[in-house]
Amino acid sequence: MTASRPTHEHYTTIVAGSGPAGVLAAYHAAEKGPVLLVESSSLPRYKSCGGMLHRHTLRTLKGYGELPEDIILDPRTVRFRYNDWDRKVLKVTSLELLNVDRARFDEWLTTLLPSNVELVGECSLRDLDDTGESVTVSLRVGGEDISVTCDNLIGADGGRSQVRRSLGVANTATYVTLQDFVRLEGAIEPYFDCIYMRGIGDEYAYSYIIPKGDVAIVGSVYYPRTKHPWEKQDLTLDILRSKMPQLGETVSREAAAALHLRSRSDIVPGVGRVLLTGEAGGFMSPSSGEGISYAVNSGRRAGMAVAGNNPNGALEEYTSLTADIRSNLCRKLRWLPVMESGLGKMVAGFVPTSIVSAVTEGL
Repeated sequence: MTASRPTHEHYTTIVAGSGPAGVLAAYHAAEKGPVLLVESSSLPRYKSCGGMLHRHTLRTLKGYGELPEDIILDPRTVRFRYNDWDRKVLKVTSLELLNVDRARFDEWLTTLLPSNVELVGECSLRDLDDTGESVTVSLRVGGEDISVTCDNLIGADGGRSQVRRSLGVANTATYVTLQDFVRLEGAIEPYFDCIYMRGIGDEYAYSYIIPKGDVAIVGSVYYPRTKHPWEKQDLTLDILRSKMPQLGETVSREAAAALHLRSRSDIVPGVGRVLLTGEAGGFMSPSSGEGISYAVNSGRRAGMAVAGNNPNGALEEYTSLTADIRSNLCRKLRWLPVMESGLGKMVAGFVPTSIVSAVTEGL
């Protein structure tokens, strides 16, 4: 149920963050007892995101029911396409993604929550104290600071996780993503275009274009400590529009911070009675930036670990349950320096499309 503030002083589990990781963690943790799910922003939640669901995500979500048709946009699916803009190299891969409205998707997920999950919006976690017997959580809600306790806390509050910071574990840098929603003045091809350009600057990683009905998302990723990313985004848009007149005026622009995963030490399942999931725990692809599949998979496993163990044993179980995910991320980290190098991007334009497609499937 949705509430304006917590109604109990103690919960079996408190989950910070009501994105895909947090919702699925709360869903499964509720098997053990009452859950408080807090969201720092207003409800329904909105997160800046490309809004594409990978087959891994769809496979996980099958167990929770059919996705509503009204969250799916036109075109229904998009194919990933490698686009070396300067060299005019296009390579269409076999990776197909379901094209959704991210806000509606997140709202639909909350409808899955059982009745013993209490969802509170505009409620931010300020601090925590794990005594070994319970976890005391300091919350800010309605302009008031309150404290509640729980047996286990699950941090699912993103790349700038306050739960992670409160634990005192290594903080991970974040990169900046800027997204412009531009009006479409004509049809564009049904691709998720991943675009590499030269000349924008060393802080620039790549851009992407995704059609979304009568608008398109034109996004760009900038490495940590980028100066004046807004100006670089304007330059990128000018370059794209010069060759794609279908990209009309900007309707809105938004910014988001995402995890800049670079080391296996950035992946932290948790400490003591506190579990970290989704981006908060470092569960996000370092090579593609794809995070929803990692969120739903790590979130559900965090909830299952809490539901099936005593409070002091949940983290050990969760660490075991996510061993395959961490192994997958470490493999990607080994390849990352090659993929991000100028040479790596150059080589991608020469190798057969079948190889680019195979590599992309693993991103």
